[in-house]
Amino acid sequence: MSQKTMYEFKRKIEELEKYKGRGTELITLYIPPDKNIPDVTNQLRGELSQASNIKSKQTRTNVLAGIEAILNRLKHFRKPPENGMVIISGVVNVDGKEKHITEIIEPPEPVPLYKYHCDSKFYLDPLKEMLVDKKLYGLIVIDRREATVGLLKGKRIEVLDWDTSMVPGKHRQGGQSSVRFERLREIAIHEFYKKVGEMASEALLPHKDKLVGILIGGPSPTKEEFYEGEYLHHELQKKVLGLFDVGYTDESGLYELVEKAKDVLQEVDIIREKNLMQRFLKEVAKDGLAAYGEEEVRRYIELGAVDTLLLSEDLRYERVKYRCPKCGREEIVTVREGVERPPFCEEDNIQMEEAERRDVVLELSELAESMGSKVEFLSTESEEGEILYKAFGGIAAILRFKPEG
Repeated sequence: MSQKTMYEFKRKIEELEKYKGRGTELITLYIPPDKNIPDVTNQLRGELSQASNIKSKQTRTNVLAGIEAILNRLKHFRKPPENGMVIISGVVNVDGKEKHITEIIEPPEPVPLYKYHCDSKFYLDPLKEMLVDKKLYGLIVIDRREATVGLLKGKRIEVLDWDTSMVPGKHRQGGQSSVRFERLREIAIHEFYKKVGEMASEALLPHKDKLVGILIGGPSPTKEEFYEGEYLHHELQKKVLGLFDVGYTDESGLYELVEKAKDVLQEVDIIREKNLMQRFLKEVAKDGLAAYGEEEVRRYIELGAVDTLLLSEDLRYERVKYRCPKCGREEIVTVREGVERPPFCEEDNIQMEEAERRDVVLELSELAESMGSKVEFLSTESEEGEILYKAFGGIAAILRFKPEG
């Protein structure tokens, strides 16, 4: 799924979440890709007949209208789309006015279940599950004193377990012989590795089907001894992607491990976002090929000067075109989502009317793509994404060249 597709899908779910209906009037129908459409139609006719018995006249009318609207849409399908579809229908409240909506959503992943659902809001949980980043990496940092096990989930690092060892230091105490002391120390190290292997297995095995790989960090020769001694469960052992030198083996060691493994994790968003923002910030620092803020970035896009457009997924602004109903004069403004301040036509002194509305992120991304620029979406879940959103207004660009004037 492309970043843009994911963003559009996320915005659609946000839009649907805002809708509320009276009683149990809002219908959500999940149809998997292998479901037989005539079977769905037959069940809906059964629901139609049951809905006729609803006591509340208004609820009955609205539910019947919703089912009929879905049946009409299904007439155009011989079979479900490649990933199946979700059909929503019902009377919703929009800006204080009630209106009937019926929409077909073709999700970016296969619909996982067949379900007919009536409620005062649309049933969106299976769709929201598709937004969860599916990439998981196991993280283990270990030396002879302590070990920490964690998960890299998309952009987030989560600590799963931590433990310390009983391994004695290198200098023996009392009158122990050096040979006996070393032997006891080796046994303690072996026992600690076993303990860490069991700890890692307990923490990571429940995720083994989703794990893309496992990274092991620590000083030499500890990490090599741990890996080569095969202290991990065989299912996890075969998922190890590499061993990396790190100086810390607590929670900060997990972050260091991810940083050291960035070549291996090049495709993981946390590294991608870090690299993009480092490149951008380097240009900002030297007043070089960087621009930020909607107005400036939009101008550079239109001049063909943008190499890479950086957009925050959390930006919620809309590009609205207003038109004077009398003279036809148009004005385009950017407003925060949900904020309505229609301008006045100075010539006719009347309020202008909305003619068109677009999500700014999508509108800018399409404009940039049409000019041959690359577009990157960053979320505020990463530190770099948060810097883009808070320090640079969520819109920035790395330039090909800086036009004069």
